[in-house]
Amino acid sequence: MSDEQTITGGPERPGPEPEEIRFFGTTWVEHDGGYGLRRAGVAAGSLALAAAGAVVLRFAFQGLAIADVGGFVGILVVAGFAVCSALAFRRTWDGFTRRPDPSAASTADKSSQGLQLIGFIGSLLAYFCRSLVEAPGEKLHRAEYAAARERHERRRGARTGNPAARKAKATGKKRR
Repeated sequence: MSDEQTITGGPERPGPEPEEIRFFGTTWVEHDGGYGLRRAGVAAGSLALAAAGAVVLRFAFQGLAIADVGGFVGILVVAGFAVCSALAFRRTWDGFTRRPDPSAASTADKSSQGLQLIGFIGSLLAYFCRSLVEAPGEKLHRAEYAAARERHERRRGARTGNPAARKAKATGKKRR
């Protein structure tokens, strides 16, 4: 293996590597490798799964109707799923635009896992809506990647040249 190839066989990029996005890998960087088809697939898949989930919830609601639990319980179930779906949508959508606070992430994740599980349709719809515009999370990853590249270039630019020659120039003395 030559110095210009990484373990994956591609040319080595100097500096930071982009973070992979689920279903897209690193194709989001250059929008290559079937990026458009992947976005269409994620959009269609998430919408199909949301529709299938709605059908399953419909069967569950029919089961409640057959059990004759009453109108109040039916309203509570529908309202509960609607609220959980809205919360799951918002949490998923926020995950595409910013990283969660690390100090609050562990407790918040554990306490909201049940809500997100119940509101899975909201999460799937968030994936669908976001994939119509970009790969879900691409904006966040692109901003982080650009910042990492900029930091790398600044560090690299600061190290160019011979530091000993620079010190000698600054003091006006010649090195022997």
